[in-house]
Amino acid sequence: MLKFLRSSTTIIVLLAGLSGLTLVLYAWRLPPFHSSVEMTENAYVRGYLTIMSPQLSGYVAEVPVHDYEEVKAGQLLVKIDDRIYAQKLAQAEAALAAQKASLANSRQQELSAKAGIAASEAQLDSAKAALNRAEASWGRIRPLAEKGISTRSDADQSKAAFEQAIAAVNQAEAGLEVSRQALATTLGARAGLQAAVAGAEAAVELARIDLENTRIVAPRDGKLGEIGARLGQYVTPGSQLLFVVPHDVWVLANFKETQLDGMKAGQPVTISVDALQKSMLTGHIERFSPAAGSEFSIIRPDNATGNFTKVAQRVGVRIALDPGQPLADLLSPGLSVVVRVDKNAAPVAELAHS
Repeated sequence: MLKFLRSSTTIIVLLAGLSGLTLVLYAWRLPPFHSSVEMTENAYVRGYLTIMSPQLSGYVAEVPVHDYEEVKAGQLLVKIDDRIYAQKLAQAEAALAAQKASLANSRQQELSAKAGIAASEAQLDSAKAALNRAEASWGRIRPLAEKGISTRSDADQSKAAFEQAIAAVNQAEAGLEVSRQALATTLGARAGLQAAVAGAEAAVELARIDLENTRIVAPRDGKLGEIGARLGQYVTPGSQLLFVVPHDVWVLANFKETQLDGMKAGQPVTISVDALQKSMLTGHIERFSPAAGSEFSIIRPDNATGNFTKVAQRVGVRIALDPGQPLADLLSPGLSVVVRVDKNAAPVAELAHS
């Protein structure tokens, strides 16, 4: 009897040891349980979470949306009191009108200066004509006066008229130069006036942008998170008011480095979703992270000091969901999933190069 009991105990111990060895081989995917399917539970649904924040300060005047509401691109989410910014826009537009008036006045001054140049040129022509007459008259009387034929008085008058004609020509030339300098001054000041108009236009555009920024709208279609804005709340640039979550989602699976051999972009993937009673979805590998997750952490591990224990690192694999799956519309960023990849499956050609 004792021999029989010892034999039974030995068998039980052997069976327990064999079961334990079998479990270890299965857990580590060692022969004869080696499989081409790699699985990880370290996988989550990801999406674009947009934080909506104001670009200016003010009091919240309107919050027409509610928590978890579906919104469309361009829909008003939060409105900030815009009275001050509307008056700033009106003030900027008035300043622009004044600068444009100064520029228009400069153009009128240009026309006036050009008309003055034309008048000065006409006056110069008239003075030159008078000089020609006076010179001709003095040319006739001078020989006669030298011979004593003409009276001294006539000679003096003719000479004085000639000299006055010369002075009139000089004066007309100076007047013409003054008119030309006036035009040059007007044209020189034009650049400053044009710059002032451009500055005023920029100020108007900035004021208009500020006024538009009092309306915080949805950048794209999606759902809202919890609304942090409250009516009458004073907000400043960068204040976190609410989240907009678009419908575009994907899966980020963190595989161990020992699982990556044989994985390729475009390979099909099966996804089990915990929140949907383990429902299965399909997708494909889109691309691989350029580095292990530890390289992106704020505090990197320092393996150059102390004792070292080798730990398998994980690498992020982005998985795109295949279209035409109604259950995919129920996925939300942050949900846990289980991902399986058959490394023996051939990647889809058009997906492998996307």
